[in-house]
Amino acid sequence: MVSFISISSMVGIAVGVAVIIVGLSAMNGFERELKNRVLSVISHGEFEGVQQPIKDWQGLMARALQHEEVVAAAPYVRLTALVEKGSELKAVELRGVDTKLEQQVSNLTQFVKGDAWRTFKPKEQQVVLGKGVADQVNAKVGDFITLMIPTTSSTTKVQAPRRVRVKVTGLLELNGQIDHSLAIVPLEDAQQYARLGEQVTGVSVRLKDVFNAPLVVRQVGSTLKEYVYLRSWKQKYGFLYRDIQLVRTIMYLVMVLVIGVACFNIVSTLMMAVKDRASEIAILRTMGARDALIRRIFVWQGVFSGVVGSVIGSVFGVLLALNLTTLISTVEQLLGHNFLSGDIYFVDFLPSQVVWSDVVLVSGTAIVLSLLATWYPASKASQLNPATVLSAK
Repeated sequence: MVSFISISSMVGIAVGVAVIIVGLSAMNGFERELKNRVLSVISHGEFEGVQQPIKDWQGLMARALQHEEVVAAAPYVRLTALVEKGSELKAVELRGVDTKLEQQVSNLTQFVKGDAWRTFKPKEQQVVLGKGVADQVNAKVGDFITLMIPTTSSTTKVQAPRRVRVKVTGLLELNGQIDHSLAIVPLEDAQQYARLGEQVTGVSVRLKDVFNAPLVVRQVGSTLKEYVYLRSWKQKYGFLYRDIQLVRTIMYLVMVLVIGVACFNIVSTLMMAVKDRASEIAILRTMGARDALIRRIFVWQGVFSGVVGSVIGSVFGVLLALNLTTLISTVEQLLGHNFLSGDIYFVDFLPSQVVWSDVVLVSGTAIVLSLLATWYPASKASQLNPATVLSAK
């Protein structure tokens, strides 16, 4: 029974350590994808005209670039449009960008397949579609689609949308939510579609420290003469980062609880060992063994269970975390069901990234808790009275 409980305590610690490592690796993976995919593509900050487009956007860009935290700036035109192909319709955000300046503000070009971005030029009726949008309307590279853009006027009459026929020259493939809502056209074309002339909707900026965006955007906004909305990525995607950090904190709490429960088995194992080996302990005491020696014997026995359990759990947890994306993808293929849908979540796969500091932290926590679990049984063993135990025998 003592051996069984000892083995079960090691298994419990190993399972707890492995599960926590996998969970933390998944959170690290989500944070990595948030930084590398979403935050590298969207604007860190935006200055958008209030009720009217921005005329002097060159001057606004120059003033924004004077801030030491602003790395680059680029104009954009934002429209809401419907993509039409045959009987299929899809609402999208139509974004007009300057092909050269946009490369400085975001890594958008890295996710556009082939040479589409290099050949992306104004006045040629071109569009780069998000992969999710293209799949929904059954459009492929080289196909022609129709963009229906709403028109505005000073009258209250409902007007027919403006229809523009464009050619799909490339696909934006981020494997996430942005793929299902974005279409990109050259800046000059977007200005023509929206009838803005030389004006733009706003100016986007890229910052050195993406997590300091709200403060920097406010500081830059206070220096502008134009009446603009101040936006940062945290207003639209900040909840993703906060959710990841919240789940990470919960995982640390769960780590202590799960491993702590497993360590209770160590307490019961050692208490049964103390009772079962009481006569041997008494004989050692009569032979001159000190209290410290008796305590060390049971402390090392308990720590051995914690070390073995944490090492086994760490090995299995790391192996599972390194192959988590592939394993989940295989399960999805077998079940024919995607656990993460790209049109809902910012990625459509389960990412994973092993951070060795997390592995050390989880293993160290398991060993420390197993060491604490040995304190009471070891103390009881060192307090046994040899005369009482041997006389009872």
